Amino acid sequence: MSVIVTDVLVVGAGPAGLAASALLARQDVSAITITKYRATANGPRAHLANQRTVEIMRDLGIEREVYNGGYKMAEVPDIVWTTDLSGRELSRRRAWGTRTDLKGEYEAASPCQITNIAQNYLEPVILNRALALGADIRFNSELTDVAQDAEGVTATVRYRATGQEYTIRARYLLGADGGRSTVAAQAGFDFEGQGKLGYAVNAYIEADLSHLVAHRPGILYWTNHPGKEYFFGSGTFALVRQWNEWLVQFSYDPTFDPLDATEETILPRIRAAIGDPDVPVKVRGVGAWELQEKMATSYRKGRIFIAGDAAHRHNPSNGLGANTSIQDSYNIAWKLAAVLGGHASDALLDSYEAERLPVGRQIVARATASIGFVAALPTHIGITAGQSEAEGFAAIDTFLSATPEGRKRRQNILEALDVWDYGINTHGVEMGQRYVSAAVADDGTPMPAYERDEELHYQPTTHPGAYLPHVWLDHHGKQVSTLDLVPADTWTVITGNDGQAWADAAEQLSAELGFPIAAVAVGLGLPHADVYGDWAKMREITDGGCLLIRPDKYIAFRAKDVTDDPAADLRTALTKILHPDS
Repeated sequence: MSVIVTDVLVVGAGPAGLAASALLARQDVSAITITKYRATANGPRAHLANQRTVEIMRDLGIEREVYNGGYKMAEVPDIVWTTDLSGRELSRRRAWGTRTDLKGEYEAASPCQITNIAQNYLEPVILNRALALGADIRFNSELTDVAQDAEGVTATVRYRATGQEYTIRARYLLGADGGRSTVAAQAGFDFEGQGKLGYAVNAYIEADLSHLVAHRPGILYWTNHPGKEYFFGSGTFALVRQWNEWLVQFSYDPTFDPLDATEETILPRIRAAIGDPDVPVKVRGVGAWELQEKMATSYRKGRIFIAGDAAHRHNPSNGLGANTSIQDSYNIAWKLAAVLGGHASDALLDSYEAERLPVGRQIVARATASIGFVAALPTHIGITAGQSEAEGFAAIDTFLSATPEGRKRRQNILEALDVWDYGINTHGVEMGQRYVSAAVADDGTPMPAYERDEELHYQPTTHPGAYLPHVWLDHHGKQVSTLDLVPADTWTVITGNDGQAWADAAEQLSAELGFPIAAVAVGLGLPHADVYGDWAKMREITDGGCLLIRPDKYIAFRAKDVTDDPAADLRTALTKILHPDS
């Protein structure tokens, strides 16, 4: 059996695996990515890229392609509830920062916009970028066996087209192979939580619904047809392409209402949820899945790591799955490159679990808690299990009527929708992830307390362990973000008008340590001009202070003003981070 040697083996070519492939290739890391599938996703699955994810795409140079492949949330701002798409509208809600009172908060947080882009459109964008960067990505190649020793990982791979097997020997392995991860199972990762919390079938369809939805453009359309109370209504339409490609989801209880994942079974339900018998429907694919609430208890076992759905498994509420998966890869890729490049010890890789596992726990808990918000809405209207269709429509008549009961139910819906902000506007969960690990040099001050609900609102800070805040600067007449000050895969010192000593220290340490440390000064009258004064308000340091930014744009070290020996202080911080075992 032939043996191929590489530094990193990535198993899986979904959002996490492809992002890791692109990031590793850009850093000239020898890596191979394998996936048992013949191509990228053949259906929509995930369909929301939040601001932090689009920032990563911006860093990869493909932000424009992401926008072109989907729709910015301002174009599809609504979530709509109807009996069926042709029937009565019950309510609408603006989501993911499109509400008037939230737009400014989201705009201030990032140079990037949340985008509705289906997974089958996003994956090719990342794949093409990875291939352009020189990534080695092998489709139709299935991991059948994996083992590790003190020096590396040995993987047996079968090329599915011929059945031929070969061996890949790698120094490290990243398992990004989804919710049924072979890597997690064979490497012995343990999980906490529950499976089989619910059951659903997805259908990827072509159907021109423009006459039913174009006047109320949205990302999701929930149908709640009386006569049956489904967990998520009687069919949820997620937009893929305006207005003729859709992902339709049906939740069901197999005990009372079994639902086969076949076109024959699902097509009548699709037609009922549309409500217009004249609309042609083409089913492109059908798949069954189950709701889970599972978290790996560790993200590392020796030389094997897991990321994405291989590590955290949950329902699609809040749209956190693919986003968190891509962000997992953004965290570990630069660390693997630093270790393999000889600039860091293996102990740096422990910080991946320390930083990302708490994030995984948070998003699993958030997604699980959000399920109940949707399930409660039909009940507030008066649609309950066991009703006949006539009884259900009578309940809707009461809901919309000028009666005390109608007024009560309408008020209940408004209150329920306010609560549901935790399912669609959790900006703090998406953007406010703060790290505590050995890969952060704490400055001895407490992390700022949250002034508002930390799940609903993002509160930027420059405290070590937080993400670099975004503000707009002027650079030779061009508007640039503070995020753009960090070159790809590079450590960066950000200082001010009085911080030349920090820039000199960065140049000295670049030569001394053997890897680049960029330096940029931000302030009035400088090439990167803080013309609005927004950075001065945000930075939490003086004109002589310093922020040391990691390649993933997290703040590693902070000095509020110039110190006696900037080079020594930066050297100490970098040594502590890159060699935590020294």
